[in-house]
Amino acid sequence: MISNRESARRSRMRKQKHLDELWSQVLRLRAENHALLDKLNHVSDRHDRVVEENARLKDQVSGLRHMLTDLPIGSPYDNNNNTAIAHGAESSSSDQSIPTSSVDLLL
Repeated sequence: MISNRESARRSRMRKQKHLDELWSQVLRLRAENHALLDKLNHVSDRHDRVVEENARLKDQVSGLRHMLTDLPIGSPYDNNNNTAIAHGAESSSSDQSIPTSSVDLLL
């Protein structure tokens, strides 16, 4: 009978220890869940800002392309002596070179 009581007491102690460990695990998992939710919110906010910036940059690119297509491109011939300007070289009567490509127009 005493052995039976002692066995029951040890069983209750094991059960209590297991219950304490489970509660500890619950608290740890709740804290981890909270940290993960905070991280998710941060990443989601950052994603939203990047999407907005991407849209803004796309608008800028569109505007710059529109401006580039609207730029008047000069004739590759010098108006003074009607000779071709080779590879963007300056004519003898002009101090400015005529852009030969869209890259030259941006510079």
